[in-house]
Amino acid sequence: MATWKLLMLQDSSSPLMEQLSFFHDHTLLILVIITILVSQMMAGLFVNKLTHRFLLEGQTIELIWTMLPAITLIFIALPSLRLIYILDETNNPSITIKTIGHQWYWSYEYSDLKNIEFDSYMTPFNEMNNFNFRLLDVDNRMIIPFMSQIRMLVSAADVIHSWTIPSLGVKIDATPGRLNQTSFISTRSSLLYGQCSEICGANHSFMPIVAESISPSYFIKWISKMIQS
Repeated sequence: MATWKLLMLQDSSSPLMEQLSFFHDHTLLILVIITILVSQMMAGLFVNKLTHRFLLEGQTIELIWTMLPAITLIFIALPSLRLIYILDETNNPSITIKTIGHQWYWSYEYSDLKNIEFDSYMTPFNEMNNFNFRLLDVDNRMIIPFMSQIRMLVSAADVIHSWTIPSLGVKIDATPGRLNQTSFISTRSSLLYGQCSEICGANHSFMPIVAESISPSYFIKWISKMIQS
């Protein structure tokens, strides 16, 4: 979860977010190098008094400043393409969870497990406890087991929403009449906070997402309790 004075990305809770963080650092390093080189050359223009009266063309330097940006873009594009394919990969999921966006709450369906269904509303201000976060906590969390491949099927019942949890590296649109798919693995026991990232109406800011990652043994107990109730 983002906290005050957080300047960088949130701590990753999945291998996907780790790869996104690595790509962010890789691209940022290239941008810093470009910024330093361009700044040095622009500063040199102010202090350099030399002129060349007979300079008419410079094919060598033109070749260099054409090839260098192309090579730089290749160094950015190749890891980016690799990451796109990794994000789109769904390999033998353990659980499938269907998420439906409404105005303005989320509903979850565990279709593999006796069709467990529940709605997830934002916790009202007058029902909050000392450990709740304003505008971020919900009454029913999405429960997932860690170290398990989770497949999410995301859709919407009314307008376009976007199911987003930054620490998992997941952001997927919920579109009416369309079923989008993504997958992720939570690497540790944690509470994962997110929000709708698509402006979906007047109460867009009031449909948070909370995923609780627990051990598989506790997840089985939770499933048994939900089936009995």
